[in-house]
Order: sequence, then structure tokens, then C-alpha cells
Amino acid sequence: MAKVIFLMADYGHDPSETAVPFTAFKEAGFQVTFATENGNVPRCDAKMLEGVTQMILVRFSSGTPLPSRRSTDPVQGAKKAVVAQYKTMAASPEWNAPAAWSAPSFGIDGFDLVFLPGGHDKGVRQVIDSPVVHGLLASYFPQTRKPSAKKAVGAVCHGVMVLSETRRPDGRSVLHGVQTTALPKRFEQLAFWGTRLLLGDYYKTYGAGSESVQESVTRVLEKPEDFRNSLAPAPFVVEDEGCNYISARFPGDVDLLGEKLVALVKTITA
Repeated sequence: MAKVIFLMADYGHDPSETAVPFTAFKEAGFQVTFATENGNVPRCDAKMLEGVTQMILVRFSSGTPLPSRRSTDPVQGAKKAVVAQYKTMAASPEWNAPAAWSAPSFGIDGFDLVFLPGGHDKGVRQVIDSPVVHGLLASYFPQTRKPSAKKAVGAVCHGVMVLSETRRPDGRSVLHGVQTTALPKRFEQLAFWGTRLLLGDYYKTYGAGSESVQESVTRVLEKPEDFRNSLAPAPFVVEDEGCNYISARFPGDVDLLGEKLVALVKTITA
């Protein structure tokens, strides 16, 4: 049975970017483990799940305009499906018994896939900035090198920053020489300015005036064109040519990302 681990912060991950891949992995028959710093049960971003902010943020996350009062909104139905997936995930034994990625005995080499969900809340900096997580990934990511690799990594949105901040022994990011995508700067700016009056700098994980996710990731790549971008609303993922690594931009991509990762894991574990 293929084994997948989610490396997470205690709070703040995007529910779509967590629950949709989890559902895909479970439906594929994979064994899933969650890990937080000290083994605390994680919680995804409540703003994405509740109240008025849910309606607003879902549409900024998916690139969909807000509906009129009279509209019959299919996107809201899709969101309800994601909320249902999240509730199922949050009630699962895997979610409620996470490992502790800070424990001396913890390791990720026994997993076929490491998955890094994103999220805008400042709480996700717990995993993005963690030297412990960086050390784990610095050892794991080279094991994804094709053609003989039997390991894989998937990341979406701010989850890509966990990798961009991880350094190899030569001081370069593990993403140096790798093709990737992440949250596009234009999407981030649209969401930040569109919600600033209501939510302040919520959409800037490192605060107003900080560089965008795209800028942060591109800065550590071998060449700028290794950041593969699309501003189209259609689902978009990037499969690196040299490593078993697949990345995505935002919640609108996660169904496709889950499908691609399931296929990849089945291939490398066959």
C-alpha cells in the first residue's frame, strides 16, 4: 500500500488544498498520515469555512466573481462539496492522530509521497519557516530524481514555499534546476487588494509589502523561466522533467493535482 504524508502547520492551511487531495489519496487506497510540529491535531483556515468570509474567499481563491443575489451559483455548490470533504477528513482517524515532525524519531523516508498543502493565514509560516522540516525535505527531495526514483513530492500554492526555503548542502534551494508553479503574483495581488478593507493583510502571509509567493519562489530557481505560470482559470499543474515533483497554483487546481499525484504514486510503487 502506497504511503503519503502531509507536512502541516497547526493552523491555517487552505481546506480545499488539504481535503481534496486527501480524498483523492484515500479513494486510491493510499495510507495517509498527517504530521504537525508537536503532534497537535491541525485545523484548516476557519475563514475559508465559515460565514461571510467563506463566500468571499472561496471566489478569490478560485478566480470566480461574487454572485448576484438572484444568481444560481454552481461554485457555492462546489464549495459545499469541499466543506463536506473537509468534515469527513476532520473526523478521520488519520487527522485526529497526527505524527510530530519535530520528534527526534520522526522521519519521512518511509513514505512514497510527501504532500505540502498551501494556505494564506500567517499560521502556515510554522511549516514554511521550520528548519526541522527543511532538514527532512533536504534529505528526501533528492530521492525524487528520475529515472529510477521511488519517491515523489506534491505541493500547491504556499506549500511550494516550504520547498523553495529548503536548502541543499551547496546552499541552493532544492528547487534549483526544477520546474515549478505556485500562487501567481497577479492572483495574490487581486486577492489582497480585493479583501484588504475587510481582512487587512490576510492575503499577505508575511505581511503587507512582502514579496509575493511567485517572487519568493522564482528568486531561488536556476532561471526565471523555470517558474511555469498560467493566469487562465482552467486547472493547471506543472510536472517537473527531472524529478517526481508536481506543483499547482491554488484551490482551482487541486482536483487535477490529486489525479496526477495518484497516477504518479501508482507508477513508482508498481
